[in-house]
Amino acid sequence: MSHSPFERHVEAYDRWYDDHEGAYRAERTAIEHALPASFESSRALEVGVGTGRFAAPLEVSLGVDRARAPLKCSHSRGVRPIRGVAESLPIAENTLEVALAVTVLAFVDPRRTLTELRRVLVDDGMLVVAVLDRASPPGKRYQEHADESPFYADATFLSADVTADALEEAGFRIDRRLQALFDHPAELAPDSIRTVDVRDGHGDGLFAVFRAVPEDG
Repeated sequence: MSHSPFERHVEAYDRWYDDHEGAYRAERTAIEHALPASFESSRALEVGVGTGRFAAPLEVSLGVDRARAPLKCSHSRGVRPIRGVAESLPIAENTLEVALAVTVLAFVDPRRTLTELRRVLVDDGMLVVAVLDRASPPGKRYQEHADESPFYADATFLSADVTADALEEAGFRIDRRLQALFDHPAELAPDSIRTVDVRDGHGDGLFAVFRAVPEDG
């Protein structure tokens, strides 16, 4: 059995989204703003899909993850599970219309993963990437307690600027930047956010979202 915390503590991981419903809603809304108004669900993939908390409500029908237990959970939410790693996706070249990567770059080789995502996207496809911005004020506080979490103890958080550079190096052009979560998520109790705050740009919010398209598309 894998020693991955995402295998051993899948129920606790999935429960985070219920315990921090306000933060989850803000993250999901930011991603919704970045996604195209319409796309073919069967040609949309989330890398690092986990338990399907984003793919399922956003109608992304395919999900890749290296951990078996979360994939079972995402399957129960209607996402087609594909076991694999982000740096070598088991997806044919030029087949996807939309690709989504939510906080997964902290756990993988970012440049190899983004290069793979460019490979599997069609030339007029779209990539949406979200990271926990380590350079933001809440990101700095978040890192102080990251080693207290079994899920983030080994994560390597990226700044928004580093993520932007990696996207461009992988052959993408960024056409929108969004941010959310301007307080530490632990402070965002279920009833603490009644109006979701999603802003343009980066630097203030913990949750940084990029919409990017292939440079030669």
